[in-house]
Amino acid sequence: MTFSLVANGHLIPPTQPDAVIPWWSFTKTVLAATALSLVRDGLLTLDEPLAEGPFSLRQLLRHEAGLADYSELADYHAAVARHDTPWSAEEMLQRLDAGRLRYPPGSGWRYSNVGYLWLTRVIERVSGLALHQALSQRVLAPLKVSDVRLARTRADLATVAMGDCPDYDPGWVYHGLLVGPLAQAALLLERLLNGDLLPPALLQAVQTPRLLGGPIAGRPWTAPGYGLGLMCGAVAGGLSLSGHTGSGPGSVLAVYHAVHGSHSASCAVWQTGGDQGAVEAEVVARLQAELGLISG
Repeated sequence: MTFSLVANGHLIPPTQPDAVIPWWSFTKTVLAATALSLVRDGLLTLDEPLAEGPFSLRQLLRHEAGLADYSELADYHAAVARHDTPWSAEEMLQRLDAGRLRYPPGSGWRYSNVGYLWLTRVIERVSGLALHQALSQRVLAPLKVSDVRLARTRADLATVAMGDCPDYDPGWVYHGLLVGPLAQAALLLERLLNGDLLPPALLQAVQTPRLLGGPIAGRPWTAPGYGLGLMCGAVAGGLSLSGHTGSGPGSVLAVYHAVHGSHSASCAVWQTGGDQGAVEAEVVARLQAELGLISG
C-alpha cells in the first residue's frame, strides 16, 4: 500500500517512490471538473436537457440519468478476464441495450460508467476538442498537474504499475482511463476543492450529494452520498470526505479531501488487489492524523 498526502496545499514529501498508477474511477472526478469548467464559462448548463439524451448534466454527473452500467454484463467481465480485444463503444452499448432507460431521469440512482461515456461525448461536442485536449486545457494545466495522460492501448500501460493484472487493455474503460503519479491525484483534488478552478457556487454544487443510505459493510462510510463526480459523505471518526474510490483488475485507488477548522488535506492511497474498504480506511486514518483528530 502506498500513499501521498497534501496538507493546506503543500505536498508532503513521499516516503516511497511515486509510481505512475491507473487512476481508475478517479478519472470521473477529472471528467466532471472538465464539464463544470464549461458550465463556468457559460457553454453548458447543469439542468437543461442535453443533446445526448433526455437527461441533464447534473443527472449524468450524479448517476441519476436512468442509464444502465456495463459492469452488470457477465460477458464484459469474462472478456476482460480473457484479455480479449475491447468491444467498440457501439457494440458495448448494443449488448447493454443502453438506449433503454432503467428509470426516469432524476427519479433514482444507479452508478453508471455509461453515463460518463456520454459525458465524454458532451465534453468533446461542446469544447470542440478531443477528450485528451479538453482534459489538459481545462483541468490538468490550470491546476498545474503534470505527467498525467489518457491511456488508450496496452502499450500505454507499459510503464504503469498495474498491480496484479499487468496485461490490461484500457479500452475496456469506456469513459477513458487516466494514468499518473499518485501525488498528482492528491494535488489535483486539493487544488480543485480549494477553489483553484471553479467558482464557489459550482464548488458547493459539486459537494452537494444525493444521499445513498446508511453505513456500508466493510467500509468507513456512515452516511455515503454522491455529488457531481465525487463520492461525498461522513465517515467513522467525524470527518466528511469528498473524492473518489476506483478499482479495476489488479489494483484499487482512493483519493479524498477533508477540512477541519482552518486546515485542509487530501490523501491518495493505492494498493494491489481489490479491497476498497482497506484503502478508504487508510485514507481516513491519514487524514485524521494530518488534521489533528488523532495522534499520528
